Amino acid sequence: MTTIHRSVSLALILAAAGLSAAPQTFDFKDPKGVNNVQFHLDAPLESISGQGTGLSGSVVFDPATPETITGRIVLATASLTVGNPTMLEHLRGANWLEVAKYPEIVFEAKRVQRAVTEGAAIKAEVAGVLTVKGVSKEITVPVTFTHLPDKLGARLNKPDLKGDLLVLRSTFAINRSDFGIQAGQNTDKVSEQIELTLSLAGAAAR
Repeated sequence: MTTIHRSVSLALILAAAGLSAAPQTFDFKDPKGVNNVQFHLDAPLESISGQGTGLSGSVVFDPATPETITGRIVLATASLTVGNPTMLEHLRGANWLEVAKYPEIVFEAKRVQRAVTEGAAIKAEVAGVLTVKGVSKEITVPVTFTHLPDKLGARLNKPDLKGDLLVLRSTFAINRSDFGIQAGQNTDKVSEQIELTLSLAGAAAR
């Protein structure tokens, strides 16, 4: 191979690598409706669990530089459900989430810390701002990112659809009193601490 050919080949390889490492924008409004956040409150007298599926938002992610991630995840409060109808009424009412006035819960990522690659996954701490019932608070949560190239069509059962997936998983806890939700009240039946578990797949079509 001549020097010129070697130079051209190297340039093409570097260009391809640069393209594959380019940041992508992943859309988390799931057409399958599978994305969800689960919540759990474990008080002395009652254990309450539920979920929300009204998720949307977008994240800009580059697997080569995961520490540069930016974006926001939005949960429609009206999509939150629990099995007991009376509890559901209270959850959506003025004393709790007041969904008519505060239709969204938003987490906006600001920076990524301590990113470690483990196989196809990247484990990191994501610092950002969580807004619940009009109250914004800085929090840091553990997140596992799994980048799945060329898997969009497989997830949606559309083989001709080209694109990547970004799967986010996280489990963390917040205190309802931090967001002005019935601080210090009914703690025998409703735990002060709320445990949240998220499992979300975002799509970047090509």
